[in-house]
Amino acid sequence: MRERIVWTAAETAPPRAEVQHLHGLPVDRAPSPRVAALLDAALAEYARTAEPRAVVEEIGGEEFAAVYAGEGRNAPATPLELVWPRAERLALFVATVGEPVAVRIRERFAERHPAAAAMLDAVASAAADGLAARLAERFAGAAGAEGRALAYSPGYCGWHVSGQGRLFARLRPEEIGVTLNASFLMQPLKSISGVLVRGPGHIHRFAPDYPFCADCAGRPCRARIASVLDGGAGVASIG
Repeated sequence: MRERIVWTAAETAPPRAEVQHLHGLPVDRAPSPRVAALLDAALAEYARTAEPRAVVEEIGGEEFAAVYAGEGRNAPATPLELVWPRAERLALFVATVGEPVAVRIRERFAERHPAAAAMLDAVASAAADGLAARLAERFAGAAGAEGRALAYSPGYCGWHVSGQGRLFARLRPEEIGVTLNASFLMQPLKSISGVLVRGPGHIHRFAPDYPFCADCAGRPCRARIASVLDGGAGVASIG
């Protein structure tokens, strides 16, 4: 089944702590008055300009295997290639906070307000990651009270970013205004794509000791996996 989802900006505004984390600020204490004002302004700007939406479509295992293979540029071994064959259900997704936010970020840089632009960029990035988490929760809930789901994205955990080529060819997310350029980057930039993997929480458990894990700061996958093992839903591969 294919589904298009539209949220309001208010529904998808990210928690302040997540924005602070993405912006490189400590989350265990209140920011300075200047930083707090910048964050307030960025959240207000997001509320005025964001157009969050997504498209999701379930996919069978054999078809996903072809999507995941992409152009053959994935790492030799990846967590997802172990996880997805054990899934109960799979769904491709693309989500975006919309082009107007990206336009406003560029405008703030052009207006020589780099601090404001950078803060709005962090807000939009946190919001885009949050859309994937929302979709995972939705996909898990659709499968029943015991469902667990995580989202995995090209560009993370050994799934090469070129994998977006086949993902986009299969899902066709142009209907929500998201396209892919020759470098496999999405437009608008504050967008996210991947696969939702639904199944028992334990299928998502893996040791972060792959060669590419050395380039990943903080190993956020540990918290993501713990969230489903404890009964929640989250995003496994978004840093």
